[in-house]
Amino acid sequence: MTPPSPPRVVACLLAALALSPATRAGEPRDLVRHVNTLQGTNSRFELTRGNTYPTCALPFGMHTWTPQTGHNGDGWKYQYHRDQIRGFQQAHQCSSWSNDYAVFSLMPVVGELVVDENARASRFRHDDEVGKPHYYRVTLENGVEVEISPTVRGAMLRFRFPPDQPAHLVLDGYLGRSKIRVDDDQDRLVGWVRNGRNQPRGFVNHFLVQFDTPVESYGAWRGGAKGVSPGQAESSGNKAGAYVTFAPGSVVQAKVASSYVSAEQAALTLDRELGRYDQLEEVKEAAAEVWNQHLAKLTVEGGPTERLETFYSCYFRASLFPRKFYERDAEGEAYYRSPYDGEVHRGYLYTDTGLWDTFRAQMPLNALLYPQMHGRYMQALLAAHRQCGWLPSWSFPGEAGSMIGNHAISLLADAWAKGIRTFDPAEALAAYDHESSHKGPWGPANGRGGADVIERIGYLPYPEFREATAKTLEYAYDDFCGYWLAKQTGDEELAEKFAKRMYNYRHVFDGQTGFMRGRDAEGGWAPNFDPIEWGGPYTEGSAWHWVWSVFHDPHGLGELLGGDDAFVEKLDAVFAAPAEFKPGTYGAPIHEMREMVLGQMGQYAHGNQPIQHMPYLYCYAGQPWKTQRWVREVMQKLYNATEDGYPGDEDQGQTSSWFVQSALGFYSVCPGVDQYVLGSPAFEKATLRLENGKRFVVEAPGNSAENVYIQAATLNGAPLDRNYLTHDEIVQGGVLRLEMGPQPNLDRGVGVDARPFSVSTADRP
Repeated sequence: MTPPSPPRVVACLLAALALSPATRAGEPRDLVRHVNTLQGTNSRFELTRGNTYPTCALPFGMHTWTPQTGHNGDGWKYQYHRDQIRGFQQAHQCSSWSNDYAVFSLMPVVGELVVDENARASRFRHDDEVGKPHYYRVTLENGVEVEISPTVRGAMLRFRFPPDQPAHLVLDGYLGRSKIRVDDDQDRLVGWVRNGRNQPRGFVNHFLVQFDTPVESYGAWRGGAKGVSPGQAESSGNKAGAYVTFAPGSVVQAKVASSYVSAEQAALTLDRELGRYDQLEEVKEAAAEVWNQHLAKLTVEGGPTERLETFYSCYFRASLFPRKFYERDAEGEAYYRSPYDGEVHRGYLYTDTGLWDTFRAQMPLNALLYPQMHGRYMQALLAAHRQCGWLPSWSFPGEAGSMIGNHAISLLADAWAKGIRTFDPAEALAAYDHESSHKGPWGPANGRGGADVIERIGYLPYPEFREATAKTLEYAYDDFCGYWLAKQTGDEELAEKFAKRMYNYRHVFDGQTGFMRGRDAEGGWAPNFDPIEWGGPYTEGSAWHWVWSVFHDPHGLGELLGGDDAFVEKLDAVFAAPAEFKPGTYGAPIHEMREMVLGQMGQYAHGNQPIQHMPYLYCYAGQPWKTQRWVREVMQKLYNATEDGYPGDEDQGQTSSWFVQSALGFYSVCPGVDQYVLGSPAFEKATLRLENGKRFVVEAPGNSAENVYIQAATLNGAPLDRNYLTHDEIVQGGVLRLEMGPQPNLDRGVGVDARPFSVSTADRP
């Protein structure tokens, strides 16, 4: 039974609720109840339903907490089909494929002391589990109830042990090196852990665990639970750990905080974020209020409960990345220890995001809803460049250089185009000029391998370069972003340089087959072409998926395909084609292939990023009603709020952000310009509460599962025939009204002037 909240906490909470913009008359008070943090957790290596874990954290929080069903070091740290928990982790993982870093866990053990992660695991049932952003609870088969509520850089945990048996709490330093010390006179654990990939020399996570219950005995071990030493207060080395024992039947609350800067900063953070709380309920209520205010930035009405739950569960996931990597010193000023040069710097840094995924929708959503934070992130991108010589591409927290493309420039150009001008564009352009001309020391997305070859022949040849066609396409888009930023800021020299490369997509288009293809350095096409074959010149996809990766020039792509009618015919063919694949150079089916087949939408593979924008391209060819149809079908068919909630990887908020934007009624097809392409909203009404205090409302009267087509549109009462909104139109506030119906309006939005941006037809700077 949960003890009642102290009266002073209730009074403060009610006062906060009375003033909160999320709880004014007629507005929802408890949006967090709609979130299921177990959405997408029924994932395996072979088939992904999201590859998520039940994150307990605050928006963009530095640390998160989660139950652990997998072995230490297993990227699938929580899988819904498993029935044992082996620990409760402080976690930072942004992808199962990249694993985690700076991890440690706490696990309650009853009776005989067992520290081995396999032997100490306890069974549980999902019926005894609650997964919310502000609160996680589970009752284990060993009789212990575990609760967690988060702060930005810490958490409070509570362990209710059963009576009449010894009560142990095991701290596991995970994989890698750690140092753990028991301060029994202060009833606390202190130490540091160093684990994970891509960590610079000297990088550690300092932690402090403060108990409110006296420790009766303790001990330590090292080397993976070998040689447990009762009474030993300290352990260090690889796979080290410690334990503390309490009286039988104890109810133990643990305040936890950690820091990448120092042990002293961890103690300061614990006092600042948790010092005023005596009971977990206080942290829980404060965290719920933070989430309710955050989620109330977007309120939706007029849809089934299932869709409401899907929307807020996706919005929750979209609100976790990028994570804050900065801390607050004694004066409250932001600072951080850089994962790039190991030094302490003033200012802001963010991490745990792969830009190949998130440049498409997650980062544009942040730019729209949180421009202050996003502006700081732009500063952080350039700070990282100053510290290591390269723009980030895939950071967790050190640079991995994973996937392809140089997409930091997409974020910078997009921010500038949308009025977020917190950085020096000349510095950004110089950084990108270097990035796009040299290969960096890390993975394929760090710098640009083959830049000299591209300069000479206009594309990367295959098979000389792995995934050459996909890279050529994404480099062309990035060069557009560099061009557009340079043009907006008056750097004609760099604008001209990048402009020469932004049309390179044309060099890998084969007019005979109608696809982007691999070709060798002499211009010959790769033999034995089959559009359903994955890999080779493509990244995690086939020719069906990569032909659409011309974000900045859909008009130009349409011209290559033969004009509007041929463009639409090709788009239609994606959904009409059989859901078949050939593994190609992968040698065997990978999960993305299986997920495409499972979706049963032809060659449309929404579970991976390259094709996610494709349904919106009908708006560039005069048939916007087909965008409306397919966007709604994707939302309805491929998303839900359950453990099976995603059609593939939920990569650092990107797949969730696609749903959030699309459910509002628009999508960022080409980040870097100030437009959002109209689709078909999922609700009768959606309200965006913007950071500048204004509201933008999307009204869709008559909206339903059948009424997916826009019959007529007005913006602030004036007729709107075009198929896009500008960023300024949204952030200035107003009302977009979309009359919905069951049949397409074949006359609305069909003119050339109604089409969104393409660089080959642009006539404005």
